[in-house]
Amino acid sequence: MSDRQLKWGVLGSARIAVNSVIPGILQSNSNEIVGIASRDLEKAQETAAKFQIPKTYGSYEQLLQDPDIEAVYIPLPNHLHYEWTIKAIQAGKHVLCEKPLALNAEEAERMVQAAKKAGVILAEAFMYRYHPRYTQLKEIIDSGEIGEVRGIRSSFTFNNANDLNNVRYRKEWGGGAIYDVGCYPITAARLLLGKEPQAVTVQAQFSSLHGDVDMMAAGLVEFEGDVSLQFDCAMWSAFRNPLEVLGSEGIIEVPSAFVTPTEESGHFYVIKSGEKNKISVPFLNSYSLQADAFAQAVLQGKPLPFEATDAVQNMKIIDAAIASAREKTRVELNE
Repeated sequence: MSDRQLKWGVLGSARIAVNSVIPGILQSNSNEIVGIASRDLEKAQETAAKFQIPKTYGSYEQLLQDPDIEAVYIPLPNHLHYEWTIKAIQAGKHVLCEKPLALNAEEAERMVQAAKKAGVILAEAFMYRYHPRYTQLKEIIDSGEIGEVRGIRSSFTFNNANDLNNVRYRKEWGGGAIYDVGCYPITAARLLLGKEPQAVTVQAQFSSLHGDVDMMAAGLVEFEGDVSLQFDCAMWSAFRNPLEVLGSEGIIEVPSAFVTPTEESGHFYVIKSGEKNKISVPFLNSYSLQADAFAQAVLQGKPLPFEATDAVQNMKIIDAAIASAREKTRVELNE
């Protein structure tokens, strides 16, 4: 463990922060959380007591004014990502912001430029990408072991439809399945293929009971060479999150591509010539790996594995996916 720890502040006590990111940061090697803010001071104090965080604040502004805090994690609802990331950057803080980084690519680009101008680091919190199994997956693909990639299929679905007051069901707040979980298969395909898509077509089910957001969406994301990602995402269907890479000579199956809660759930399989080989991967906390990579970028000047500009590219595809679903048309992407 390095002597120097990156000092974090957390804006809000969202479920993702309390259940996953705060424990991940605390279990990491190079980070400590020194403060947490909430618009409800009691809520901040309750979370701080649970995790033994020394400082609490009754407003986000107070946390940003604290000179002891070097980096800020933002788990706020999607529509607040832009506002508070910009305010954190202006306060001289490095920022790890929950996915999706913004509500659209234009906002994301402004956030990236603001961070660049201020000389601080900005990253989008797609924790799954930091697990070494994605390096393994890419190495297998790039080695030609499964032949030429013919396509990728992936899903991320869950059922939360009874919670009608959930922020995911506020259209103006960036609600909907594509923003919430459809973004995962899209990032994964871009990562594994190492290229950007050319067009997107999405069909979605919208629900008037849920603020007219997309509760289920199925899409085709077209890459060059007529390779595509077929994905679906949902907030009112049974849970699943698999990924499959289909090659000319073999298949990679990842049963749990984005969530790995148990020691066994991170493993994946390579199927070739009728044989299914299990590839075991270490049981590691992706949230801790993400925090340590961020800390190394801040404290040691190491390049981030995923630059903030990647989030702009991803937002362009999400923009296109939502437009396609609403307009029921194929949307071409400009480079």
